[in-house]
Amino acid sequence: MKIYVPRDASARALGADTVAAAFQAAGHAVIRNGSRGMTWLEPLVEIEENGQRRAYGPVAPGDVAGILAGDGPSLGAVEDIPFFARQTRLTFARCGLIDPLDVADYEAHGGLAGLRRALELGPEGIVAEVKDSGLRGRGGAGFPTGVKWETVARAQADRKYIVCNADEGDSGTFADRMIMEGDPFSVIEGMVIAGLAVGATKGFVYIRSEYPDAIEVMSRAVEISRENNILGRALHVPHDFDIEIRVGAGAYVCGEETALLNSLEGKRGVVRAKPPLPALEGFMGRPTVVNNVISLATIPVIFEKGAAHYAGFGLGRSRGTMPIQIAGNVAQGGLFETAFGMPLGELVSDIAGGTASGRPVKAVQVGGPLGAYFAPAKFDTPFGYEEFDGQGGLIGHAGIVVFDDAADMRAMARFALEFCAVESCGKCTPCRIGAVRGVETIDRIAAGDAAAVPLLVDLCETMKHGSLCALGGFTPYPVMSALEQFPEEFVGHREAAE
Repeated sequence: MKIYVPRDASARALGADTVAAAFQAAGHAVIRNGSRGMTWLEPLVEIEENGQRRAYGPVAPGDVAGILAGDGPSLGAVEDIPFFARQTRLTFARCGLIDPLDVADYEAHGGLAGLRRALELGPEGIVAEVKDSGLRGRGGAGFPTGVKWETVARAQADRKYIVCNADEGDSGTFADRMIMEGDPFSVIEGMVIAGLAVGATKGFVYIRSEYPDAIEVMSRAVEISRENNILGRALHVPHDFDIEIRVGAGAYVCGEETALLNSLEGKRGVVRAKPPLPALEGFMGRPTVVNNVISLATIPVIFEKGAAHYAGFGLGRSRGTMPIQIAGNVAQGGLFETAFGMPLGELVSDIAGGTASGRPVKAVQVGGPLGAYFAPAKFDTPFGYEEFDGQGGLIGHAGIVVFDDAADMRAMARFALEFCAVESCGKCTPCRIGAVRGVETIDRIAAGDAAAVPLLVDLCETMKHGSLCALGGFTPYPVMSALEQFPEEFVGHREAAE
């Protein structure tokens, strides 16, 4: 009998450690796996007997004796739970299924197959495969991954680097953390393949300090990878490739790639002006691939299954699957990986089960604290980069935060500007000054100053087009979407319209 109890941070926050201790006290060994992504069922325990796994959750220490006696109410196989059964799991196929730090378990579930195929293809073949897959950056911008790799591959330099951006700072996002804690070797394998493609010999994983569990698991996974020749002169890779874990100090702006590179070099985390692009002059002035965790963790899948298989999912220019993180006021929060194209309303009403409060959904913020609000009138928008852009929004890191009808949208818009004012690196005027003036302008509107409404609109347009990075450029999205869809909540708006 095998007993799986997640060591994922969300499961631990809900008592997984005490549940694991109860099984151990009863004389049973416990495998600490990652999370299956159904947060409302955590701690989710799985018992494997005769090759069959049964799930129980949420489990408390007092439930352990009954489960071991066969009296505990089972949820059946995880794969049969409706929330899970409706997913298309590619990037997260192993997460929660395997022991995160067992290389043999990783390989038994498809791990390293992608790296072996990449070695057969060679650098040019690797880049072509990534381009053919249609993979776009999963960190927010949606830039084609293969084009970025091709740029770095063609650049001439004595050294090149791969940087994994694990500074996951957006509210309502946790996919990076989940994959690092539940399937760390997939990130490492993706970085090795990237190194092969562009000729890089060194990689860095920049993890935010607020993720101690991810830091611990990734650090140990790197050590195990060295011991098993996944790093170093890996699997007869033509050159050495190693990875170093670096921990950030908690600045939100360091999620922006150039600010991250400055921090990685030991400098203050401020945004660099472009050009030059990091692909040409990145870490230490050398050509650098900067990719998000999910982008890199998806690379092994593409090479294991083939570019055509991966590109067969999705719609338009949004190919493959997206791990959507469902949070906020929802009945069923967690990670839901699906092909691009599912309407937002289906995610909120069917998958998430509506609000936890039972009140009507008022709005959903998509793409983190700088993403636009979508009212129910826009819930038929398919989940895709261009589709969301056409509605004045962005997918970003694919976190969705749900609010019921008690939410104050003017206050939410004010928070977005206040957040930017606090988190700005201070490099450019629109972000540094604009966010502060924006908070003051919303306060004027709240006090009944109708003339402040057009000022707010003009200020948002200035920030949108004048900021050096996404922090200032995207801050107007929540403000303008709230003003557009909920004008009655902005005091003085109707007077200004008249």
